[in-house]
Amino acid sequence: MIKRKKRIETILNSSFSNYQIKVSDNSARHKGHNNFDGNQESHFLIVLKSPNKLSESKIVIHRKINDLLRKEYQTGLHALEIKIIN
Repeated sequence: MIKRKKRIETILNSSFSNYQIKVSDNSARHKGHNNFDGNQESHFLIVLKSPNKLSESKIVIHRKINDLLRKEYQTGLHALEIKIIN
């Protein structure tokens, strides 16, 4: 079974090919919150670095990422932290 982190990287790389993309699993940092044991891949940090001036606003990019990852939200993704660097 492919890990969620790898699926997220694949999805983002196909839609943001001109960006440098870093995906980090931060799930362990949330251990103990609402009885969460920290072992599931459910909390991620995504950093997108654009080589050029952004052609879309950051909010549009955030919405696009959330739309792309809709299926992941339905199967256990709980939270994303998204940073966009220009």
